[in-house]
Amino acid sequence: MNSRYEQMAMFENILVAVDISNEADLVVKKAKDLAEKYGSNVLLVHVVEPVVVESSYDLVPVINTDIENSLVDRSKNFLNGLAKKHDIDSTNTLVPIGSTKTEIHQAAKENNTDLIVIGTHGRHGVALLLGSTANAIIHGAPCDVFCVKVPAH
Repeated sequence: MNSRYEQMAMFENILVAVDISNEADLVVKKAKDLAEKYGSNVLLVHVVEPVVVESSYDLVPVINTDIENSLVDRSKNFLNGLAKKHDIDSTNTLVPIGSTKTEIHQAAKENNTDLIVIGTHGRHGVALLLGSTANAIIHGAPCDVFCVKVPAH
């Protein structure tokens, strides 16, 4: 390698997409290790999927904002705990509401992300055919994606 390449930060901004689970800690730890190696900024993201309530009387599904607000608050608290544990600035957390794939891709673009770090269970067979969140994020990502293998439940 030439010295110019060595001086350049390979990953300046790392987006870590996590779910609310015990495995999130492992994913953040791996991302934090990479961030320390490359001198990167870390952004923690958890996407809250819209909560749609169907009613046989409504022609249009209703979005339950009370439940969503509760999920957003819970997610923010979870991310703040992860941030504190891994010495990440609590302002570097994001909890959007929407489609997981779309929101992560959008956050990556808006934050000039060089690397998305996600957890994957590495399932095979039917689960692989049906797809996964990690698979959805990989396809169409605006940058590199690093998958951390987490233990299956």
